[in-house]
Amino acid sequence: MFDSKVFRIWFVAALAVWFVLFNQFNQLSFLIEHWYYPAIMVAGAFVAGVTPEGGGAVAFPVLNIFLNIDRTMARDFSLMIQSIGMTSASIFILSHKANQLKTYKPLLVFIPVAFAGFVVGMQLLQQLPVYIMQVLFLSLITSFAVVYSFGKHRGSKATLDLNKPMDFVLLLLMLVAGGMCASLFGTGADIILYTLLVTRFRMQEKVATHMSIMLMAAISVLGYAYRHFVDQGLTGYQVQTWLCAYPVVLLMAPLGAYVLHRINKEIMLYAIAVLNVAQLLYFLCYNPSVDKLIWACVFTVVLSTGFYLLIRNLSRKTLYSEQPQVVVSH
Repeated sequence: MFDSKVFRIWFVAALAVWFVLFNQFNQLSFLIEHWYYPAIMVAGAFVAGVTPEGGGAVAFPVLNIFLNIDRTMARDFSLMIQSIGMTSASIFILSHKANQLKTYKPLLVFIPVAFAGFVVGMQLLQQLPVYIMQVLFLSLITSFAVVYSFGKHRGSKATLDLNKPMDFVLLLLMLVAGGMCASLFGTGADIILYTLLVTRFRMQEKVATHMSIMLMAAISVLGYAYRHFVDQGLTGYQVQTWLCAYPVVLLMAPLGAYVLHRINKEIMLYAIAVLNVAQLLYFLCYNPSVDKLIWACVFTVVLSTGFYLLIRNLSRKTLYSEQPQVVVSH
């Protein structure tokens, strides 16, 4: 994993920055008392590196739903911690010799568009009822994980081709929607981009995963900066919790990206699908209500159907393109 000189320099420099910041703004006693933050991110950061789901897909529901931490704080923590973990994974990906940098050039357009969606979401969506946000998020990651794990979702293209004007429009709309999801949950833009790339544009799974990781890394950094400099909404407590998990995600996210090259990914995907289903069921059983159940059913059915149709369409196109062409001569 440390074969790349660029990644070694980044890792040592980032670790040195953490050591300085921790000694200035945090204490060992705080870390011991809040041990669950780094513990959560052992799994969260690894998921961020090995799948299209960001570390926030673990951090947000665990903090907001299981530990009853305020939604805004859970979202901010997801952004803050991904700004390190997914950036670390991104640098590992970009410095890997097998990857072509030009493949990821579309991200120069993806990032500002998705961030515009993030800003719109910060301005317009923050007053939605919390339980609806929670249901939407859990339904989103559960529907995606289940359909994605059990579907045939293999794209074949190594680069992004925009052949029709409608392709460009659809891509822009989905990036804005992804940024708006990130404004609510601290994650989500990666899942939306990945789904679009492997279905509509039939890109290779690994390349699409890498691009979704790098998009979410950039949105996390920009969103973190937005919360601090524009909203002035970050507290000293949030900085301390970020510093508790910082070194964990610094290592675990690129480790996940490294493992992605070497394991049977399907086993990991099935495990994540089961985990997400369990999270949704726990949410529905904890302080149950009819409203929660209705919204969960609506969101899950709609999102699952959408993901299923998209992935089935991809599978059909892939199967058709792989069929041998018969040439009839006269």
